Amino acid sequence: MEEKILFVLTGGTIDSKFEPTKDAVVPNEESTVSKYIAKLKLYNHCIFSKVCMKDSRDLTLGDRKNMLAAIEDSGCKKVIITHGTYTIAETAQYLQQKLKNNNLSVVLNGAMIPLEGFYPSDAPFNIGYAVSSIQHLPNGVYICMNGKVFKPEKVDKNEVEGRFEEKRE
Repeated sequence: MEEKILFVLTGGTIDSKFEPTKDAVVPNEESTVSKYIAKLKLYNHCIFSKVCMKDSRDLTLGDRKNMLAAIEDSGCKKVIITHGTYTIAETAQYLQQKLKNNNLSVVLNGAMIPLEGFYPSDAPFNIGYAVSSIQHLPNGVYICMNGKVFKPEKVDKNEVEGRFEEKRE
């Protein structure tokens, strides 16, 4: 039997819509990720825990504590967190420091373009890459973006290129 994958939903661009009155994307009230995952007919049983639906720049310490609690209370050994890209590394580092259970693989991922309403979007690929990667990663906390696995302390968002890359020392 395949292991369960817990999806912790926090908002971010991956789970946003375009709001013309603000000329920007804003997080959906409800996540679209679970509907997307259901269409994929994955072999893993997926469960979903909505912690919040926020732009990652608006995440608080309380939100991060709630993510940590959702992970630790789930009993799942494989966790994917959908997250905004601005503070994804900060959250990954927080979880890396605070997780009590070392027998988990946790992957954070997001998108530069929302999952729904835009074509092309990097969101479907990034979600698929996270699901694939979590099947094989050793225990730990990672960020999966742009077809690459990053350690939380060794990643930077390159806003000019619109992608993540290894942190320059």
